Amino acid sequence: MADKSSDIDTQLVAPEHVWESLQSDPGAVLVDVRSDMEFLMIGHAKGAVHIPWVDAPDWTVNPGFVAAIRRVLLGRRSSGRDAKAHQPASPLYLICRSGNRSRDAAAALAEAGIEGVYIVDGGFEGPLDAEHHRNTMSGWRFAGLPWEQC
Repeated sequence: MADKSSDIDTQLVAPEHVWESLQSDPGAVLVDVRSDMEFLMIGHAKGAVHIPWVDAPDWTVNPGFVAAIRRVLLGRRSSGRDAKAHQPASPLYLICRSGNRSRDAAAALAEAGIEGVYIVDGGFEGPLDAEHHRNTMSGWRFAGLPWEQC
């Protein structure tokens, strides 16, 4: 049996590429899988759809995650679909704080048969640096891409 985690690791996409894809492909979707509080208070990529992978109060995996993703994709990816290959025409990008939750969510989507899933490299804030700060090495905000805060 193939190691799905190595396949997921190869699906990392630079934030700049994701932003370009979202601007040029109306079927492309960016889903923020962080918690409600992170999405609202820390900020989020402009245009991102919010579907938490795990959330308060229990911090368990969202049992409706895959179904919610399928609802978001309805009609957005089907226009360019190759009926024989069953390959989506447009990508689905996942973003979290630094990439870990996106990998777990991507694995669940792959297991559910959803293809064309990519992870935003560095997530929204990137990893911690030597001083335990984020937004200093990689990620959406580090790249200077549009974001919003509530």
